[in-house]
Amino acid sequence: MGSIAKIIPQFKRLCIAATVRNIGTQGPQFFRATPCLMAEPLKKKKKLDPAIIRAREERKKKKIEKQIRRLEKNARQLKPIDECEVALELLDQKLERQRGITHSPEILESRALLEKKWANFKRKQLLDDLQMIDRISFHQQKALDELKNESEELYQEAIQPGHILPFISIGPVETPAIDNYDVPDGEYQDVSKKWV
Repeated sequence: MGSIAKIIPQFKRLCIAATVRNIGTQGPQFFRATPCLMAEPLKKKKKLDPAIIRAREERKKKKIEKQIRRLEKNARQLKPIDECEVALELLDQKLERQRGITHSPEILESRALLEKKWANFKRKQLLDDLQMIDRISFHQQKALDELKNESEELYQEAIQPGHILPFISIGPVETPAIDNYDVPDGEYQDVSKKWV
């Protein structure tokens, strides 16, 4: 009887609390709503024969190797430039247009000597130009150093860009009109080839 007397107050407290307790989605005792996932059970994987798997992998590997070979083959081919292409008619007439001129060994030797002389002349001309530029820049730097020793203000004015080599260009402000020129309306068709 004594043990029942101890239990009854606990039941009373539960009953009283049940009448007072509010049920909601907020507060210490709330319902938890999880999002609906719409999941379905996973499909069982079919067990395949290892030989079939190996054959599939080999096919994929061969396909990739074939694509690589094709790309390497096309990588050597340059995109054609329309301006540099020769018309097919001219290619067909190549043999007809070739001149059958043969030069004597003396003429060929004299041409080779002339080319060597020309190369030596141009080399000497380049060296002379470089020496002249070095000499001018050396004298210019020497003059600027002396000017700096004389007056810092004049030196700063002299090293400003545009003072050493003044350049003035006078010419036509517009290009002359072209006779009988049909001006486009602004719309055009792009006929250039697209390379991917």
